[in-house]
Amino acid sequence: MWGISPQFTCCSYTTDWDLTDPTDPVGRLLFHVLAMVAEFEADLIRARTREGMAVARAKGRLRGKKPKLSAKQEAHLVELWRAGKHTSVELAELFNVARSTVYRAIQRAGEQTAPAK
Repeated sequence: MWGISPQFTCCSYTTDWDLTDPTDPVGRLLFHVLAMVAEFEADLIRARTREGMAVARAKGRLRGKKPKLSAKQEAHLVELWRAGKHTSVELAELFNVARSTVYRAIQRAGEQTAPAK
């Protein structure tokens, strides 16, 4: 078939007609075709993902991550922050959340990140 005679050496596989040489015109064509197929597959995956998310959003199933604190907990956290008795680290440990969650809750309440004294 096409005059190919496979030859096995210690650590490589060679043929008389090598398609994998990127400097050869046929090799360049092969690499370009493989790159086009890979790009086409990636585009298909992106399109299917967008379609699936649109269907889930239409059905009301795509809501995102649930908040760590309820509205009541967040109000209590902001109240403790305004009192100035706890630091952000203490509040994070008290409510079992990260400091960034404490900062976001305070920011949503319209407060500065430093407690009033």
